[in-house]
Amino acid sequence: MNQSEIRANIEKILEGSHIGTMATVKSNKPHSRYMTFFNRELTLFTPTAKDTDKIEEIEGNPYTHIIIGYEGDGFGDEYIEYEGKVRFNHSEELKKKLWNDDMKIYFEGPTDPNYTLLEIHPINIRLMNKKGEPPKELEI
Repeated sequence: MNQSEIRANIEKILEGSHIGTMATVKSNKPHSRYMTFFNRELTLFTPTAKDTDKIEEIEGNPYTHIIIGYEGDGFGDEYIEYEGKVRFNHSEELKKKLWNDDMKIYFEGPTDPNYTLLEIHPINIRLMNKKGEPPKELEI
């Protein structure tokens, strides 16, 4: 599989899967949680509240590991291992663009002052478990 095929498969998974696990470091130990992700040219965005543990964790260590794409059908399901560096994105325009009504359980609306975005830039992306084949790494 060449790089353009690997990228196409990764982009397909990122466009079709929006829930994944995101790991940070808390007290020198891994700390994972489920997050909702939006993809823009392999950069991931995820909404979060400014008063969460993950904000403090990312301020202490801006690197993350994300697993996204597994559909639960069993052996052979494709998924992605995504290593990235996180920065905070407070763009009002982007927050409005990514807003959806499912977020109302956490925020009052797209202008809620507690609502912010994590912007995750890829360092390494691996396509995993394609019908038992070895992982395929995308050159970043």
